[in-house]
Amino acid sequence: MTKSILVVGGAGYIGSHMCHALLDAGHSVTVFDNLSRGHGDAIGDAELVIGDIRSEEDLRRCFARRRHDLVMHFAALAYVGESVAQPAMYYDNNVTGSLCLLDAMRKSEVSRIVFSSTCATYGNPLELPVREDHPQQPVSPYGRTKLMVEQALADYASAYGLESVSLRYFNAAGCDPMGRIGERHDPETHLIPLVLEQALRVRDGADPEDTALVVLGSDFPTHDGTCVRDYIHVTDLCSAHLLAAERLMAGRVTGAETYNLGNGLGYSVLEVISAAARVTGLDIRYRMAPRREGDPACLVGCADKARKVLGWIPRIDRIDAIVATAWEWMASNRGHIQRPPSPNTIAAPFPHAS
Repeated sequence: MTKSILVVGGAGYIGSHMCHALLDAGHSVTVFDNLSRGHGDAIGDAELVIGDIRSEEDLRRCFARRRHDLVMHFAALAYVGESVAQPAMYYDNNVTGSLCLLDAMRKSEVSRIVFSSTCATYGNPLELPVREDHPQQPVSPYGRTKLMVEQALADYASAYGLESVSLRYFNAAGCDPMGRIGERHDPETHLIPLVLEQALRVRDGADPEDTALVVLGSDFPTHDGTCVRDYIHVTDLCSAHLLAAERLMAGRVTGAETYNLGNGLGYSVLEVISAAARVTGLDIRYRMAPRREGDPACLVGCADKARKVLGWIPRIDRIDAIVATAWEWMASNRGHIQRPPSPNTIAAPFPHAS
């Protein structure tokens, strides 16, 4: 059955992939985004309303357009290092903005939300793999802002009957297997696109020895000395969101639920580079640098709860397959060419639009 879904932050990397998944599933999709870090051309045939979650008027106008069955919330700033340098910006957008969104939902009598959370709420793991009952002790402002929103959702459930599912991602990676959209951060900080950017330079004639790829840390207590992370394909993230939405709309959620999303498979930085070399057939070199303060040696999640309760099954769970989808998109979109915004854009005079 077709539902009306509001995807807040839907022009970003994960949000835009979610739009395509919802449209593919036959739903009506509206995106609310200020385009400060997203791309209006990435949302397919969804309607785009330009606005800021910190603006009560922007949100009022958006919710007044039509009745939504459910909200998906991706509108967060998400650079850990930036959050340390500029915590005020993160608390303003991620916490204040989320509270504004929740209040707009209350006023519009929309009572179901899927929240994009993060494994950063756990902090440095005390045991592996990380389960949902692991202590939440975030070590960055980014992680703390996400935890605060999770706590707000629990309080709103108790006080106002808001029903929510928070999904704690590990490392989102890869691109749409159909090649429609990809990963376009500015600046780019994710490992796989950074490795593939070096592959593109070599493909275009650069000397592999003159590498721009830097590996941070070779002295971690892992099998090869580099960080180990759990990479989850972005379309598998989206499938979990669809299942969470179905659970909410079927009335099977009471209160605030939380689930980890990960493959339970850890790959080191050097293993990712090796996978990229296999996929691309190119000589990818790198330089070593000291580790970054605060980086855990290993982050691997347990998603047994999502598998059991949501019925979630990741489909693209091996690193070569994940890298291959990213390479296919990046190799075909050299320069990340910008296209005109969607013809469904609502160019309203919102004061915080950027």
